[in-house]
Amino acid sequence: MKVRLEKTFQFEAAHRLPHVPEGHKCWRLHGHSYRVHLAIAGEVDERTGWLMDFDELQAIFAPVFDQIDHRYLNEVKGLENPTAENIARWIWQRLCDKLPLVEVRIDETCDSRCIYRGD
Repeated sequence: MKVRLEKTFQFEAAHRLPHVPEGHKCWRLHGHSYRVHLAIAGEVDERTGWLMDFDELQAIFAPVFDQIDHRYLNEVKGLENPTAENIARWIWQRLCDKLPLVEVRIDETCDSRCIYRGD
């Protein structure tokens, strides 16, 4: 049986977008309560009955989470221009060799998001 699992994480961070015009609201320093939705897919192990333990997924994401939670994202190596698109790709690049990742979704606000499915 093939399944898709999703787990959601929330982190708080500040950022500014350095490549928008100075008058743009995102040019100024501000923060978000981001939500990261990680989706993995694959075959269910017949013995365990699952694709992956959610605790294992959380443990694999933990080092990435620690780099962005309660941080100024512009100071994180690789996130000097921390758009939702770049954050999604940055997370993907750090997890794609550790998980059967199919999607990273970043909710920047309750009604604005980016979905990234790899390069």
